[in-house]
Amino acid sequence: MTTVSNEMTDDLVAARSAFERRAWMDAWSGFRKARESGPMPADDHDALAQAAWRVGEIDESLAAFTDAYRLYQWEARPRPAAMAAVLLAVHHLEWGDGAIGAGWMSRAHRLLRDEADCAEHGYPIYLDIASALTRGENDEAADHARRMQGIGRRYGDAFLLAAGLLGEGRALVGLGRAGDGLSLLDEAMLTAFSDGLHPIWSGAIFCNLMDVCHELGDLTRAAEWARTATRWSDVVPATVPYRGAWRVHRARILRMRGAWGPAGRVAERAAGDPAHVRVCVLAEALYEAGEARRLGGDGTAAEDFFRRAHQLGRDPQPGLALLRLSQGRPDAASASIRAALVAESGNALARARLHPAQVEIALAAGDLGTARASATELETTAAAYGSSGLRAEAAQALGAVLLAEGKADDALAVLRTARRMWQELDAPYAVARTRLLLAEAYRSLGDEDAAHLESEAAHDRLRELGAPARDGRPAGTGGRAPLPDGLTEREAEVLRNVAAGGSNRQVATALRLSEKTVARHLSNIFTKLGLSSRTAAAAYAFEHGIAAPPHG
Repeated sequence: MTTVSNEMTDDLVAARSAFERRAWMDAWSGFRKARESGPMPADDHDALAQAAWRVGEIDESLAAFTDAYRLYQWEARPRPAAMAAVLLAVHHLEWGDGAIGAGWMSRAHRLLRDEADCAEHGYPIYLDIASALTRGENDEAADHARRMQGIGRRYGDAFLLAAGLLGEGRALVGLGRAGDGLSLLDEAMLTAFSDGLHPIWSGAIFCNLMDVCHELGDLTRAAEWARTATRWSDVVPATVPYRGAWRVHRARILRMRGAWGPAGRVAERAAGDPAHVRVCVLAEALYEAGEARRLGGDGTAAEDFFRRAHQLGRDPQPGLALLRLSQGRPDAASASIRAALVAESGNALARARLHPAQVEIALAAGDLGTARASATELETTAAAYGSSGLRAEAAQALGAVLLAEGKADDALAVLRTARRMWQELDAPYAVARTRLLLAEAYRSLGDEDAAHLESEAAHDRLRELGAPARDGRPAGTGGRAPLPDGLTEREAEVLRNVAAGGSNRQVATALRLSEKTVARHLSNIFTKLGLSSRTAAAAYAFEHGIAAPPHG
């Protein structure tokens, strides 16, 4: 038995006391001081590893877990040695070091092979679940997850139960049973933020839930759990890997809320310390920063962020395709979004994230067939998964297609539903975009009052959000003089492009409309102005200051 000095005993007593009180900084410094005075038992190295993790000293934590693993083996204690190996495996696998992680997990399996049934046998199942989910074997993943839950219940292990619920929830979502899956994920999250779990487990559960919320477009659930996670994230040092992932999820929520400035800042902060952020998280942070800049009208910065995300392996779609559309390059936009959809063949949820952009781009290019097919697939996916966000996206896409097809009556009902759904999700940008479509529907049906109300509400909100001019009035133009003869903002845009010599197809491309919609706007313009030709309409635009007359 190792003999320790009184000084070392006092240091260990203080460190152990701090660890029990969860005074992590005192525990970390105390165990380090004790270690300098002489050898420590394996349990104290394990405690040092946990304290170091919580104060952000990740490299030291991994080294201490490695020391604990070695000493547990020397002490002939295979179960805690296996747990140290599992934690090392999970860290390396989450960080992208697959070979190292697999090696540590193999050691854990070997150590437990001859052990009687115990809670430790449940931990390696976590990787079995992850592997099955990655392969798309959802039934297999669910079976592994239920086995993990059973071990957790049998031995009263909170993490095994939570991780098992998490795995089964993700598998059920993959099987199209989103409601049942999300209920299990919610239950897992109740445990994730308990003080008893190591942050590596809390972070894994939280990030998995947020990934599912993103896949399903469940903005409400994501926002609720993000608020709950704020307390947890505030006490997790910035150097802990999951802190960066949490920031990416928060940036995504802020973007959906229309807070593009804060979203961009949070995303850029997550990407600003690559030494402590996993590559996949860094790539996602760069993509979110690009989306925030694109929506705010800074195309140059957006393109740079998308390029950097792509260099790290993140397909920059649909953001880059939508950026190309806003740059007046519909052919490039169409090619990009089409390729992205092909790459996700067989993955309904991944394709669902791309379909809204496909519909918008196809309508701008006058490709009603592609837009209709994309909207139909999105509607099918939304019905299968039942998510509020997917249903809102599907309704908006279908309404836009119906409107482009000249079916304003049908479009009106669908778009009203989409607007209500987006309002319930508190997604102001989506609400404003839907209102602009509603204004077109009302106008096509001859209800100018309703069209004006929807258009004004949309423009007011877009101006508040700081949306670029293509989505509404430029910032600061709320006090401009009203347009003559009852012309709407959209009609003035069409007239301005016609006066510049644009054909219906060119106008449609510039304004991201279908040719049929442009033709309908021209018909309304001719009626309001009592004109019958494009030449006369151009002259009117010059005379009333809607378009600048040609020089020379």
